[in-house]
Amino acid sequence: MPIFINEERNQFHLTNKTVSYIFHVMKNGELGQLYYGKKLNHQPDFSHFAAYHIPTAASCHPEKNDSAFSLETVCQEYPLYGTSDFREPAISLRHPNGSSVSKFEYSSYEVIDGKERIPGMPATFANAGEARTLIITLIDKVRDLKLKLYYTIFENSSSITRHASLENAGEQPVDIERMMSFSLDLGDHDYTMVHLAGTWSRERHVKERKLQTGIQSISSIRGASSHHHNPFMALKRPHTTETSGEAYSFHFVYSGNFLAQAEVDHYDTARIQMGIHPFQFNWRLNPGETFHTPEAVMTYSGQGLNGLTQSAHNLFREHLIAPVWQKRERPVLINNWEATYFDFNAEKIVAIAKQAKELGVELFVLDDGWFGNRNDDTTSLGDWFVDKNKLPDGIDALSQSVRNEGLKFGLWFEPEMVSEESDLFSKHPDWVIHDPERQVSYGRNQWVLDYTREEVVDHLYERISSIIQSAKLSYIKWDMNRNITEAYSAALGQDRQGEFFHRYILGVYDLYERLTSKYPDVLFESCAGGGGRFDAGMLYYAPQAWASDDTDAVERLKIQYGSSFIYPIYSIGSHVSDIPNHQTLRRTSLKARGDAAYFGTFGYELDPNKMTDDEKAEVKVQIETYKSHRTLIRNGDFHRLISPFESNETAWMVVSKDQTEAFIGWYQVLATPNPKKIQTLKLAGLDANSTYRVNGSDQAYGGDELMQRGLPLPVEYNGVNKNHAERGGDFQSSVFHLTKNGG
Repeated sequence: MPIFINEERNQFHLTNKTVSYIFHVMKNGELGQLYYGKKLNHQPDFSHFAAYHIPTAASCHPEKNDSAFSLETVCQEYPLYGTSDFREPAISLRHPNGSSVSKFEYSSYEVIDGKERIPGMPATFANAGEARTLIITLIDKVRDLKLKLYYTIFENSSSITRHASLENAGEQPVDIERMMSFSLDLGDHDYTMVHLAGTWSRERHVKERKLQTGIQSISSIRGASSHHHNPFMALKRPHTTETSGEAYSFHFVYSGNFLAQAEVDHYDTARIQMGIHPFQFNWRLNPGETFHTPEAVMTYSGQGLNGLTQSAHNLFREHLIAPVWQKRERPVLINNWEATYFDFNAEKIVAIAKQAKELGVELFVLDDGWFGNRNDDTTSLGDWFVDKNKLPDGIDALSQSVRNEGLKFGLWFEPEMVSEESDLFSKHPDWVIHDPERQVSYGRNQWVLDYTREEVVDHLYERISSIIQSAKLSYIKWDMNRNITEAYSAALGQDRQGEFFHRYILGVYDLYERLTSKYPDVLFESCAGGGGRFDAGMLYYAPQAWASDDTDAVERLKIQYGSSFIYPIYSIGSHVSDIPNHQTLRRTSLKARGDAAYFGTFGYELDPNKMTDDEKAEVKVQIETYKSHRTLIRNGDFHRLISPFESNETAWMVVSKDQTEAFIGWYQVLATPNPKKIQTLKLAGLDANSTYRVNGSDQAYGGDELMQRGLPLPVEYNGVNKNHAERGGDFQSSVFHLTKNGG
């Protein structure tokens, strides 16, 4: 993973086995983008890549005697505002004299082995030998400001991470009004933009749109990355598919307000930027202080969208998820929420746990309702003390009873929220986020605690830490069910309110950091009304996330399919729940629900004591099946085969790195009348020169055959073949396990 530097010409080339990224110092001292894409052999000089356009009547130029050099027409690394580039800049500052004009000129570079942490924020990590980092320093001489751009290239990844920092080495404060984590100018705009959109209970649906002149963007100003737009976007060429063609992806390792946009200018250049949303953002940078942006991940693929996916999955598994959880099996859990809601006692919980253990479950999770006086959602958030009316012997005794049955024990918390009717609010009404001159909006019968205040974070750390220790917790589900309104903190001065949203999420990260550092063996699962904060920033602290409150097997096909574009499937919380489904009222078979949930972190949300003997036997088989394949699901390469957004069918598969086995899921939502005679599913990622057995049978198929002709699917009912049909009706599903002969 060399970083080549031509000091004479100030050129920088980051490259490894798959990708090259090349930029240089332009004649005005700023940085120009030269190339980003498939690996190029290093050359002593890439000057011929620079394209300085001929002057135009409308262009301005920074140098009096060089009208052909205009910042409006060159590709740049971190563009500035005010000196002949009229596109949106990467950084915009308000200087003491009120001016927004800055000029950062190249000063120096540094190369380090491995990667430094970003203070107070999640980011990818790497040791020496795994990655190298290039740090470019630029200086605004007028204001004595130091801008640093960080580029990390990994040995075994086609991803490059970027972020920036600004140090005020001057004598007066400066206000940061916009500071993107990266900017990238691509030479043309012949791309389709892919992103993930939705809302509560239908998160991360795949959307596509062709880039056009102007700005196309996705964003959140809710205080969280949101159900509505995931902090991810990709660009693909018009003919790019899952398995072929060029594509780029951009991920944001951040959980708060964000902006991701593509600006196509009048010369058809596409400028890509991602960072903290500048709306309502203003950061006062005093002398001696440094501000760091969150990290962004850029990925290039010459093997289509699935190439982007596998690169992201590998990077996140190896360099973002905490090492203690990278290779550890995640327990099969059961959550009592849909079984009991708020109506439970110790006897009922232990009965569920006992039956779950007999079925093969490994972890019991007690959801909402165990604290304060919490019999509905109108009260007690913030009062993290056990409800003795429900659990008279306490949470510690309940935990011991569950553990005596042979299961681990976990709890649900919503630590960022408080109920109006709570002891915490009575004692600390000033801890609520609010504008003191206005009415506080209601949402979910709760308000948001002000995590910009250290005393709030300290209090929550003390309470949660105490319960982890006394109840011997193995798992915490951290929920967050309400977005921020009346964004104001009495702890910040009136001239610092623009810092509120970023300081809030830094407070969330601080609590996560303190808890996960002290209790590294406690498995955290992030949740935000389902998938409202399912992002790479959360993944750094919580190696799995509740993908959606919608557990319907049919709807989960789209949700999990979209989530797979970015996130390792072993981080996607996916459970079998009761029917009729509590979000859609749809009835699907236990088999269909299990077949969908296999491809994630497997578990159950139901009361096993209400199941029939046949259903219990089926659940036992499901759990055994998952346990036998969960190492493959965690470590294997994921391939999307058929999109639920384009078909009545959905299909995906996981292939082991050595191609010796594969686990495949196929789903059909609605029955088809008189279906075609032979139905097959084309697979991917296998060894074309080997043969594979299906489900342990003697039947073997060539890897090339399975990928070109396809795996035969069970015979579907066609109206007359009752004696031969192996499947039929709506909501069909099948899973297959392939093992290589001799493997």
